[in-house]
Amino acid sequence: MGIRGVCVTAWDIRPSEVGGVLRKAATAAEGLAKAGQGVQKDLPSAATAAGTISGMYCGATAPTGPVSAALGEFMQTWLKQLAYVAQRTSSSLNGAAAATNAYVEGDLKMAADAQHDALKEPKTDMPGVGKK
Repeated sequence: MGIRGVCVTAWDIRPSEVGGVLRKAATAAEGLAKAGQGVQKDLPSAATAAGTISGMYCGATAPTGPVSAALGEFMQTWLKQLAYVAQRTSSSLNGAAAATNAYVEGDLKMAADAQHDALKEPKTDMPGVGKK
């Protein structure tokens, strides 16, 4: 039985179409990675520019304010989530590619086995031959 009571009787995979989907997904993942890099680059300067509510300070010695602290906490949580999504995406794409390759290899093996079986000498049992 397949998913939700659907009986699966055969595989119907088109490797070239799977490859196309994997390429599109990889391109989208690259876009996600670039967005993540942009946030990693820009968020610290945004936190610094957020300033403080404790007075007039300038430079590296300026204390951080609540907005800066909140952005820092956001970035720590967000980076963990982004790393998780990146790992899951990579695992999913690699798993789909590996499964498709195994499917193709299985098809090729089945075809080779069938061809090998077709080339075997046929066994014929003639009636009455060898019986006494």
